[in-house]
Amino acid sequence: MRSDTPAAAPQLLPDLVEALRGDLSRARYTVERTEQLLGEVAVAALHREDPLPARRALAGASDPAAILFSLFTLGAELPAARVAEVLPTLGTGGAQQLGILAPAAGRAAAGGAPSLLHATIDLSPYSAQDDHGHIDWWIASDRSELATGAALRPDHVLGVGGASLTLARITPRARVGRVLDLGCGSGIQALHATRHATHVIATDLSERALAFTAFNAALNRAQVEVRQGSLLDPVAGETFDLIVSNPPFVITPRTPGDDTDRFTYRDGGRAGDSLLAELLEALPAHLAPGGTAVMLGNWERSGSQEWDQHPRRWLARAQAEGLDCWVIQRESEDPAQYAGTWARDGGITPRDPQWPCLIDGWLDDFESRDVRDIGFGYVLMRRPLPAAPTDAVAAGGSGPTPGAPAPAPAGGPAGTMRIEQATGTGSGSLGGHLAAGLRMMQRLRAMDDAQLARTRPRRAADLIERRHLVPGAWDPSLIELVQGAGLARTIPADQVLAATVGALDGTLTLGQTIGAVCALTGDDPDQVEKRLMPQLRELLLTGMLEL
Repeated sequence: MRSDTPAAAPQLLPDLVEALRGDLSRARYTVERTEQLLGEVAVAALHREDPLPARRALAGASDPAAILFSLFTLGAELPAARVAEVLPTLGTGGAQQLGILAPAAGRAAAGGAPSLLHATIDLSPYSAQDDHGHIDWWIASDRSELATGAALRPDHVLGVGGASLTLARITPRARVGRVLDLGCGSGIQALHATRHATHVIATDLSERALAFTAFNAALNRAQVEVRQGSLLDPVAGETFDLIVSNPPFVITPRTPGDDTDRFTYRDGGRAGDSLLAELLEALPAHLAPGGTAVMLGNWERSGSQEWDQHPRRWLARAQAEGLDCWVIQRESEDPAQYAGTWARDGGITPRDPQWPCLIDGWLDDFESRDVRDIGFGYVLMRRPLPAAPTDAVAAGGSGPTPGAPAPAPAGGPAGTMRIEQATGTGSGSLGGHLAAGLRMMQRLRAMDDAQLARTRPRRAADLIERRHLVPGAWDPSLIELVQGAGLARTIPADQVLAATVGALDGTLTLGQTIGAVCALTGDDPDQVEKRLMPQLRELLLTGMLEL
């Protein structure tokens, strides 16, 4: 059953927020410390959304971090005196003013003071590593089912989940001016952006989500501007160097007159996957030259369509306007799997009486469009930098005004559209890898094969060659080029391609290297170069070769 308890949002009272920060720091309330206290078994159980081992591990613990984790994440009701010990600066009164603690129902001591307190929000430590170093933060959000034992409310504000972590990993971290976190939720993407941006704007349809984002920014001493509104409405006419978004893309069945509660954080209220189509059509106008958009999404495949038909159609206009577009499908689910995934996400299981009706509604909706499966993955766009600086910049002018509308297309060349399925993940920074791929699209588009042959590529340090041989044979039956970083791709190669790649150390030009290999194999260099160029361009785009 869904909880009827009114949803709370923390109050932005700067002095009290700073007092809370000091108490959390003194308590060593970090991911590292809480995992030490919990132990491997309890940590693994929490990842499975089972709180019992964690509650057992922390039962009776006196460590301040253990008490805070029990209170704010595990949903414990604790004596007011014990809570006061771990929040000595803020105090229990200050915590109640902030709206993060409340008296447990019916648990008042003599004189009316609460004998037991419970948290009204989740307040968890967060740890990460990005291109700018180590991060230790605290993230406030709504309490999870793990703490409440109840299904989520429609206006639930998520903490840091798997999708949030994925989006943070694939986002480029180069220093930029203006960043937009579209559909910010509790604000984790906006917080990450403050480490490498001059100005960060976070938008959301939910006023409660923006309250959590503002609170988290203050708690972690970050500067974030929050604006309320649907999709891109709050930033009409503005452009950004980076747009990052985990939009409410979940495909949820709706019928005329249906006023069923939707989860604001995930359901866009559109038919099928049309919300993503609408967003991708509008995004290009908000990208400054050199600007990048990075987002998560899903798309339907109906009937005999190829899986990429919808994203190709959505991005066709952006490509025609000169933007480089990249879609990566990471996985797919059939309609029944998809319905079950998101029903469970909302706290409904097959044991609940509403399960059959809920799943039937989803399956009927997918059947009405002949949907065979739903893909999940990443969508990236980049507006290329101008080929040459403007006269104003060349003469020492200031160039475009930050945040001004993007220039209208001038009839230039179309951008590159790259569509791929990639399920692996290698080492290193995935955000940096994807950003390098987008930049390489522009570089390669500007070079014909003759120009490319005059460059001096190098094979990437993480690239290895794998050979498969029938036992006792001298010649391999299969050669593969294997990427250790990025998306851990594997590309088949013949002897000539493998030899060419193996010799690319930046000393000779690409044309010279192909000529040297052909001198050994007896092949015609011109024919080999013509045959290898598409493959070598692919290796450059994937980062297996570097320029």
